[in-house]
Amino acid sequence: MTEFASLIRAVADFPKPGVTFRDITPLLADGVAFARCIDAMVEPWLDSGVQAVCGVESRGFIFAAAMAQKLSAGFVPLRKPGKLPPPVMHADYQLEYGTDRLEARVGSLRQRERVLLVDDVLATGGTLGAARNLVGQLGADLVGASVVIELLALQGRAIWPHEVPLHSLLHY
Repeated sequence: MTEFASLIRAVADFPKPGVTFRDITPLLADGVAFARCIDAMVEPWLDSGVQAVCGVESRGFIFAAAMAQKLSAGFVPLRKPGKLPPPVMHADYQLEYGTDRLEARVGSLRQRERVLLVDDVLATGGTLGAARNLVGQLGADLVGASVVIELLALQGRAIWPHEVPLHSLLHY
């Protein structure tokens, strides 16, 4: 996956001192590399019967929608509060200083529908954990999750259930 790693820009001290931000926009700007990235992210799930792909706002939408198309599956956005018309279900998660929330439209997933979660980055695991909880509240079955980048030092995988596959393309 080194072809993708060369297109991820490390930005020191952004968005705050001591943080190295992994900028995916060069990858997105390279049409051939972006297509290969989507193919690589889809490959582990080709035979898993995915019926819907849920993308986490906002960069997760980019990858999830493209993956849904490749899997002939529906795309369901998991949004920040107040972005979807009611009725919605929600799941809260912890931030460094407080909490945040993901929402999904009630009825956006069918009972027992086979769902894949997609986001751009796995850091502490809070956002992906909330997304997992939201899929469960909606009555769907979680097949697994896929991210472009996993930040190993933040140990987000440690809170992910071992029985649910989690695929990450790049590790930092």
